[in-house]
Amino acid sequence: MKKVSQLLELLKLERLETYLFRGDSQSIGSKRVFGGQVLAQSLSAAMQTVDSDRYVHSLHAFFILPGDISKPIIFDVDPIRDGGSFTTRRVVAIQNGRAIFNMAASFQLKQKGFDHQLSMPKVKPPDELINWNQMVAKYGKNMPERFRKFLVWDRPLEFRPVENPFENIKTNQRNIWLRPFGEMPDDERSNSLVLAYASDYNLLTTSLLPHGQLANFPDMTVASLDHAMWFHRPVKMDDWLLYSTDSPSASGGRGFTRGSIFDRAGNLVASVAQEGLIRPRR
Repeated sequence: MKKVSQLLELLKLERLETYLFRGDSQSIGSKRVFGGQVLAQSLSAAMQTVDSDRYVHSLHAFFILPGDISKPIIFDVDPIRDGGSFTTRRVVAIQNGRAIFNMAASFQLKQKGFDHQLSMPKVKPPDELINWNQMVAKYGKNMPERFRKFLVWDRPLEFRPVENPFENIKTNQRNIWLRPFGEMPDDERSNSLVLAYASDYNLLTTSLLPHGQLANFPDMTVASLDHAMWFHRPVKMDDWLLYSTDSPSASGGRGFTRGSIFDRAGNLVASVAQEGLIRPRR
């Protein structure tokens, strides 16, 4: 995928029954289904069973088995509750008769209330930074081959790291600007789906930074175990967003990472938390 329009087409899904959907996969350089893809597809399936005046405000998911990109995925939606203000859906993603992923998502009517937020970090703007392809052109000779291939793989999103990942500074924090390649539609649901897809990039690997392992992560076993996301405010994906992440802990072969996503105006549009497997390949 080179354009966000191709991603949105992938997220549409084929409706088989009222609560049953089917979707395909696209590789991001791995033989496994990208976690952000099955997450966004599951959210898309849930959205299609919810009234159009209700918008996702949170999701909580578990990655159960690696997905096979060569086979379609079935999404089974359970309409748990349709309340006065909130709607709840549970989605199970299935391949070969087995669950590979499950998710609970909650949707809400637009309502007014208290408003406060975390402040956006003061970092360099994206116009002063280089993207992954440009980093390969500049630092490629010093990169492991598998890492270089991952960075230059065609994808519908552009990333511009604030901190140079090749300076080998051991830290538990990272900031990355991101935006889609191509134009985004105006509707809030499409923007939420692309944001959910993007949220699985650059998150778990933050837990490798304190150990100086980021450039070696293709030689690590890195796999998401669970993923939680809260959508605080409407987002427009047609401009740069800042993904500010940190890793409070790693233990037992698992890394834990948090993320805050801001628009260029400094609005906190979403928060993310994830734990995943991080260990050297055997």
